[in-house]
Amino acid sequence: MSSPIIRVEGLGKRYELRHQQAERYTALRDVIANKARGLFRPSGGGGNARSEFWALRDLSFAIQPGERVGIIGRNGAGKSTLLKVLSRIVDPTTGRVTIAGRLSSLLEVGTGFHPELSGRENIYLNGAILGMQRREIAAKFDEIVAFAEVEKFLDTPVKRYSSGMYVRLAFAVAAHLEPEILVVDEVLAVGDAEFQRKCMGKMKEVAMGGRTILFVSHNMAAIQNLCNTAIYLKQGQLVSQGATAPVIAEYLQGGASATRVDLSERLDRQGNGAVRFTGFFLSDGGGNELVAGRSGETVVLNFEYAAGQAELRHLHLAIGIDDEYGQRVTHLSNEVTGQVFAEAPGSGRIAIRLPRCPFRNGRYSFTLYSTVNGDIADYLFNAGTFDVEAGDYYGTGKLPAGDQGAFFVDHSFSLQ
Repeated sequence: MSSPIIRVEGLGKRYELRHQQAERYTALRDVIANKARGLFRPSGGGGNARSEFWALRDLSFAIQPGERVGIIGRNGAGKSTLLKVLSRIVDPTTGRVTIAGRLSSLLEVGTGFHPELSGRENIYLNGAILGMQRREIAAKFDEIVAFAEVEKFLDTPVKRYSSGMYVRLAFAVAAHLEPEILVVDEVLAVGDAEFQRKCMGKMKEVAMGGRTILFVSHNMAAIQNLCNTAIYLKQGQLVSQGATAPVIAEYLQGGASATRVDLSERLDRQGNGAVRFTGFFLSDGGGNELVAGRSGETVVLNFEYAAGQAELRHLHLAIGIDDEYGQRVTHLSNEVTGQVFAEAPGSGRIAIRLPRCPFRNGRYSFTLYSTVNGDIADYLFNAGTFDVEAGDYYGTGKLPAGDQGAFFVDHSFSLQ
C-alpha cells in the first residue's frame, strides 16, 4: 500500500471560553472600582470565568492518495475544526498532521480571498499561495472564469460580490488549480441547486483524476454519491472510518432515540411559546404504541403539547418529513387539509393519521412547525426520528426494487 497522503496522529484542538458574569446594574464607579481591584487579583480572577472546550480530542487516522472521504457528524462534532487544522488555518493544541501534497480548501465564504482585490487578482493570488507559477495559473484562467460565470465582474473587488458569486469563484479556483488534495465544507449550500450539481460533477471529475477529496456535508445522499470512504466524528472524537455505506448507517443509528421522543427539554426551539410540543410517539390505528411503523398499514404520528393558557385559538401544526439522507419526502399540515383547530384545550395531543403508510423501510426525521392564532408558536428543526419497516403495501407480496422511488403510490392498471 502507498504511503498516506494525510496522516493525523493524536490531534487535539482546545479553545478557551470566557464567560462574562452579568450584573443587574453597573454604574461607572463600579466599572472603575472593578478595574482597580483587578490590578491586585491573580490572573483569571474577577468578572470573567474561563472554561476549556476541546473541539477535537485524540484524533488519529490516515487517508490514502485518491480517496474520496466524506466527513460526517452532528453539529459540534468537530468537522469544520478538523478541516481548518488540515488547511493550516488554525494550529492544533496537541498531536500532529502530516500532508504529502498540495492542498486547496473551500471552507467558508471569503476563505483565501482578499476582499479589496478583484476576482482576476484573487485567482492569481490563490494560485501563488498553492505554489503555482504564473503560466500554470494563466493556462487554467479561462476555464476557471467560465465555470464561475463571473466574466462581467472579473475586475470588480470581490467584497462587492454576492455570496453566491463569491462561492462560485472560490470553488472554481479551488477545483481547477490542480491540487493533490481538495477540501470542501458545507459552503456549497450557499449556491443554487444547478451550481451544486455542477460542483458535484466537477468533484467527481477531480476524483477520477486520482486526486484526494475531503468533503463535509449533512446531505448523506451527496456523501454516498461522491465518497468511497467516510469518517464519522462525534464530540471531537473518531467513532469510525471505512466504506461509506456502513459508516453512514452507524452515524444514523448513533443519533437514534427511543420510540418515544421527549421534546420538553429542547432549548433550540423558536416561536413565542404560546404552545410547546413536549413529546412524540408512533401508534397504530387502534392506539397501540409502535416501535416502528409498517408501510401499507395505518400509522399515527402523535404530538403531545402543553400551553400556558386554558384554551388555544386557531392551532396549526405542520410536519416536514425527511429521509435518512436529509431529503424532504413530504409535508403534512392541518392547514392544507382544512382542519385547523379553531378552539383547542391548553394541553393535549394532535394525531396525524396515515391510513396506508406510503414510506419505504428506513429511518425518517421530522421538523415541527406550529402557529397559534397566526403567530409562530413552536418551531423545532430535526425534532426527532421514527422508523418504518417494509410491509405488503400492494397486498401482492411484491414491492418495487429499493432504488425505484422514495415511497409507494396507490395505482391500478386497465387495458382499454
